[in-house]
Amino acid sequence: MTIEASHSEGRAPRIRLGMVGGGQGAFIGAVHRIAARLDDRYELVAGALSSDAERSRASAADLGLDPARAYGSFEEMARAEAARPDGIEAVSIVTPNHMHVPAAKAFLQAGIHVICDKPLALSLAEAEDLAALVERSGRVFALTHNYTGYPMIREARARVMAGELGELRLVQAEYPQDWLARSAETEGSKQAEWRTDPARSGAGGCIGDIGTHAYNLASFITGEDASELLAQLTTFVPGRRLDDDVQILLRYASGMRGMLWASQVAVGHENGLKIRVYGTEAGLEWTQADPNYLWFTKLGQPRQLITRNGAGSGAESRRVSRIPSGHPEGYLEGFANIYTEAAEAILAAREGRPMDPATTFPGIREGLAGMRFIEAAVRSSRNSNSWERIG
Repeated sequence: MTIEASHSEGRAPRIRLGMVGGGQGAFIGAVHRIAARLDDRYELVAGALSSDAERSRASAADLGLDPARAYGSFEEMARAEAARPDGIEAVSIVTPNHMHVPAAKAFLQAGIHVICDKPLALSLAEAEDLAALVERSGRVFALTHNYTGYPMIREARARVMAGELGELRLVQAEYPQDWLARSAETEGSKQAEWRTDPARSGAGGCIGDIGTHAYNLASFITGEDASELLAQLTTFVPGRRLDDDVQILLRYASGMRGMLWASQVAVGHENGLKIRVYGTEAGLEWTQADPNYLWFTKLGQPRQLITRNGAGSGAESRRVSRIPSGHPEGYLEGFANIYTEAAEAILAAREGRPMDPATTFPGIREGLAGMRFIEAAVRSSRNSNSWERIG
């Protein structure tokens, strides 16, 4: 199934979608709703859009939802929607981290597929408990590590999997931002308040928020999770309770080595996600700020610029591209690719057929890998930057 083909084939009825969180003033909720609608696979029909019942109803009214399906809590929503003949088939969970697992459990137990924001949970133990429920439920579980949806990331992964880089030696991932360079959590930023609160964010701050994105991207492209790490987690802003800068060395069972830097106090960086992978035969480099381009270099040859949907791009990247080369696609389209790939899995479950084998999206396995990474990094940093096994 290609993105282009999906628009011309006979279409199944849209997936009835609910949302938990993402109400008035929430940035990420709007992003998820746009991503879900971009390829016309979902219809938002219900929501528990805030932990405050009145705000939830007001947010639902803003979105034109049926007032009868604007719920005051996710528990109420899961029970009510499961009992309706036209109830939701899938739910999108876009809450702060501490609500991911309770909400996901409620809907999985009600027989409803789950699309959840990252990181998966507050702790590895909580994540493992959820993973067992996902296995028992047989429901689709997607985790929105959205950067894996970019076409040129798919291109990079395909080239690595085809052996074009040779034996992998090095991976370097970085994700610097500057939005927490000052104490935004004490200056009225609700996003900063929960992201720097251990009770709502978990044991990691920057590492859980954006470090997991960098780690997931390295794993997705190389096909390997690290086996060991040495981490230095630093809190630069006085009074902050969680890390705001992360520097990590990575070891892989294959012999590959890695470096990861994530920071939310790097002044001058808005969203500087970048990844480089080097093998014995070639190297590649991708930058999220310029996402339609992938640099690919064979040893001893000039650098080659591969463009999204352009000459030299492969089937894996073209499959998730919507428009011709030269017309930029970016963050929303990459996010939408995760929703569309998850839709393929949900529709396959609805129709009792096998899922298209080309379908790729992050799920419970990637969520567990991210939690193992966070816990090992926190442990390493607390143990005077010791080498720690991951998981």
